Amino acid sequence: MGIKRTLLFLFFICGVIEARPISYSGGSTVMSNTDNMRDTLYYHYSPTYKYSLGLEAIKDSYFNTDYSYFRLTYLLNRKNTRFSQRNLYFQSGVSSKGLNNNFIGVHGDWETRRWFVGFGYKKVSNDIIEYDDKFLQLGVAPYLGEYGDFHTWIMVKSKKNDLLESWSTLPVLKFFKGNFLIEFGYNNKTEWDSHMMYRF
Repeated sequence: MGIKRTLLFLFFICGVIEARPISYSGGSTVMSNTDNMRDTLYYHYSPTYKYSLGLEAIKDSYFNTDYSYFRLTYLLNRKNTRFSQRNLYFQSGVSSKGLNNNFIGVHGDWETRRWFVGFGYKKVSNDIIEYDDKFLQLGVAPYLGEYGDFHTWIMVKSKKNDLLESWSTLPVLKFFKGNFLIEFGYNNKTEWDSHMMYRF
């Protein structure tokens, strides 16, 4: 399936998807991600709720190099209902190593107070190779907290980077309260997969 068909397919099936890579208008977010391929630290500012601009510093273990991305995330679709919420986002980045080093993609999630479904897809290009990076994530909340409570999700995440050829599936725990979120999982194949986020 080509990239155009893949993107159209994701837009179609994920019209009910939500994520929060954009803060409230005038808000900022700091995020860090770690897995078996890279460590990242990402800051973005949201001039409006529709888009964010940011800078991501990357220590790439696979290619044994360091670089940064100037990133744009744009809200393509949002819908909140009485029982659920969804968003769909376009994401892109241009590397400090030059315009030929970039990525584009989509990501989002859909959730109720009990259930969560998320996905991400990126087409990455650099001076050496082009590859796809994607994941699917399913979760359930073992208890229903109120606004401002400490929240817990039990999840399963499956991800595939074309550089590693096969899918890897791992259990994930996600906790958040107020403006702070932490998420981590582990398996023998991909080792630790973690994400932390703070909004201000």
